[in-house]
Amino acid sequence: MTTHKTKVLIIGAGPAGYTAGIYAARANMKPILVTGIQPGGQLTITTDVENYPGFATAVQGPDLMEQMRLQAEHVGTRILSDTIVSVDLSQRPFVAKGDGGDTYVADTLIAATGAQARWLGLPSEIEFNGAGVSACATCDGFFYRGKEVVVIGGGNTAVEEALYLANLASKVTVIHRRDRFRAEPILQDRLFAHPKIAVIWNHVVEEVLGRREPVKAVTGVRLRDTGSGATRDVPADGLFVAIGHDPATKLFAGQLELLEGGYIKIVPGTTRTSVEGVYAAGDCAEFVYRQAVVAAGMGCMAALEAEKFLAEHSPDPKVRTEELQEPEMIGAYD
Repeated sequence: MTTHKTKVLIIGAGPAGYTAGIYAARANMKPILVTGIQPGGQLTITTDVENYPGFATAVQGPDLMEQMRLQAEHVGTRILSDTIVSVDLSQRPFVAKGDGGDTYVADTLIAATGAQARWLGLPSEIEFNGAGVSACATCDGFFYRGKEVVVIGGGNTAVEEALYLANLASKVTVIHRRDRFRAEPILQDRLFAHPKIAVIWNHVVEEVLGRREPVKAVTGVRLRDTGSGATRDVPADGLFVAIGHDPATKLFAGQLELLEGGYIKIVPGTTRTSVEGVYAAGDCAEFVYRQAVVAAGMGCMAALEAEKFLAEHSPDPKVRTEELQEPEMIGAYD
């Protein structure tokens, strides 16, 4: 077991985390980034990415994240494959514990733990993920211009996704398991008034239909009536699951102020959290846009704010002797 000391500890290895590492390293803060269980975040399960600046042609999600990782390492970010299981943010320096028993002591901390889309949990949904099944209309809607798509859900996200897709697709069918939406009335009015959007009430997706040769692709969905149990097939070129996201913020419960839904509360226009010296970037705090470029921008903001904080605040003189007196100290700065 080892104790790692750093000016800034970054938890999470998505666009927000890697960008924070790049900016923090270039500011000579010698950051340590702990990857967690899914280095690269949601983009590691994304195929073509056409909306990230700097690429004239589509870049594969895993390739984009690998380039971010290499860039962060190149400028000096120390990247460790570990999972943080607990944090103590009650005083500085902050202390985090890794799954393998290592201790991380940091003057500032950037939470970039991301979020995960909720899925239906169907084997066929997993099989066609990235081949017609998506959880992000803004990310993937471009690929369905002039095609028919279905959207699953009944909240604001589902209605907003359907309205966005209606600008691209030839037809959008919203499938909801109940007989009314939970979305805001103004959004419902826009949806019901749109000539390219249809709604199927009281149905759930039983199976995602598709072909496997020559190229794997979705061809439709099999629905089940929640009342009668009868099934029917609806043709579609794409399926968008819009039943919400779960931010990966359980680690910070009771430590940071969280919003309803579990997102980390930040001061508007900043990445500052309820604890001085702790910042949050990316999908763990931002639930409106959910875009890689936005997460990257927030990672930049968090690193710059951490740098400013360190310039204005000397390290807390209260030394946590039980953590700092370990026989092996990695990444220490003096």
